[in-house]
Amino acid sequence: MRKTSLASIRNWAENVQFNAEQLFFPQSIEDVIKVINNARKEKKKIRVVGSGHSFTNLIQTEEWFVSLDRLSGMISFDEDQGLVEVYGGTKLYEIGKYLGEKGWAQENLGDINTQSIAGAISTGTHGTGMKFGNISTQVEELVMITAGGEELLISRQVNSQLYDASLVSLGLLGIVVKVKLKVIQAPTYVYKSRKILYSDLKSHISLYIQHNRHFECFLFPFSNHVQIKTMNITDKKPRKRKWRKMESMIMENYIFGFLSVLCRKWPNLTKPVSRISAKAISDSEQYAPSYDLFATPRKVKFVEMEYAIPLEHMVACLDEIRKKIEEQQYKVHFPIECRVVQRDNIWLSPSFGRDSAYIAFHMFKGMPYETYFNDMEAIMNKYNGRPHWGKIHQAKLSELTRKYSHLREFLIWRAKLDPNHLFVNPYLAKLFHIEKGNMYGKETMTEKP
Repeated sequence: MRKTSLASIRNWAENVQFNAEQLFFPQSIEDVIKVINNARKEKKKIRVVGSGHSFTNLIQTEEWFVSLDRLSGMISFDEDQGLVEVYGGTKLYEIGKYLGEKGWAQENLGDINTQSIAGAISTGTHGTGMKFGNISTQVEELVMITAGGEELLISRQVNSQLYDASLVSLGLLGIVVKVKLKVIQAPTYVYKSRKILYSDLKSHISLYIQHNRHFECFLFPFSNHVQIKTMNITDKKPRKRKWRKMESMIMENYIFGFLSVLCRKWPNLTKPVSRISAKAISDSEQYAPSYDLFATPRKVKFVEMEYAIPLEHMVACLDEIRKKIEEQQYKVHFPIECRVVQRDNIWLSPSFGRDSAYIAFHMFKGMPYETYFNDMEAIMNKYNGRPHWGKIHQAKLSELTRKYSHLREFLIWRAKLDPNHLFVNPYLAKLFHIEKGNMYGKETMTEKP
C-alpha cells in the first residue's frame, strides 16, 4: 500500500485546500482495515476522498487522508439478476465502459462521470428524470469498513436497519469498499436540445417532465431564453458523435472558458455574455447509448450550490429566482441548472419522501459568489429546500433536523458505529454538533435505536 507524508490536497474546484499528515492509497479491503486499525491505535482522524468533486469541506483533514483510487474495478456481474458489484473507488465512467461492452448500463447518471461510486452515493449524487431516484437508489447492497475495523454488509435483507441510513452517509458510518448496483440492458437514446422562451417552459413544464424519460433545463441570467434537454429511448441505431463531441468541447469548454476569464476580469461583461450564451443555443439531436450521453466534459472550473425543493413549487421558485437576479443585478453568467428526481426513502437524501426539483447555481472560479449564493439560498429555504451535501450551503443543524426527519436517528447510528469520532472532521463536527463527550450531537435524541 502506497502512502505519502505531508500531502497537499485540493478538490476539483480548488476552493478546498489543506495539508494532510498522511495520505494512503489502499489497494485492497485488507489495506483499508489496516489503515483504520492503525488510526484507531494512534488516535488519528480519517477522511476519505473519491474524486474530490464536492465543493464543501467534507473531505478536509489535517490528519489521515485515504484515497480509494487504487481500490477500483469490477468484482462480478450477474446478467440474470441485472446486478454488478464494484469496488468503492471505481469511477462512474469505468462502470459505464465495462457495462457498455456487455450491453448494459446504469439506469441514470448525473452530468459528470468522473466521481467514484462510493463518493457519488455517499453525497446523494443524482441525474434527472421523474421515474428515477438519485444514484444511491440503484444500490442493492454495500460493504463498509467500520471504525472498529469490521466488514459490515448492508442490504434490505442483512443489517436492514442500516440500509436507508447507509446509502447517503457522508462518510460518517464507515468507508464504503464494495457496492452492488441494479443495472439495466443499455437502451439507445435520442438526445434533443432546444431553445425556448421561459414563458413556454412555464406553460408546458408538466408535460416536459412527465412525457420525457429524462428532462432538464437551463435558465440564463438576464435572458428570456431557456435551454431544454431531453433523452428518450429510441429504436434507431446509434450514430457517430465525433463532431458533436468536438463541438461541445469547443463551445462549452474552450469558448465559454475564455468568456468566463473575461467576465472575471471585467465583471460588467457577465450580463451580455449570459445573453449571448443563451442566443447561441441551437437545436440538436443525437443518437447514442445512455452512458455516452449522460455526462459531458467539464473543463471550466466553478463553485456550486444546489438545493432540492418539492416539485410542485418549481415554477414559483424559478419565477422568484429570475426576479431576484433582475433586481440585484448579480455579476453572474453561468446558467441555472434545473433537474427532477423521484422521491426515495433514504434518510439523508434531499429527495426523501417527496418528488423533487433540484436547482443548481454556479459561479466561475475566482469570482465572488457569497452574496448571490446567500440570496438564492434564502429563496430555496422559503420553499423548504434541502441542500445537496456535496455543494456549498449555510444550513444549520436546527433547520437540517427539521428538514431531514431521520437525521437524529442517523446521528445516533453514527455514534454507535463510531463512538470515538474516527471519521469526523471539523466541518462535520460543526455541522452536526458532534463533540467529545456528546456522542449524538446537540438537539438529537438521547436513546439508542
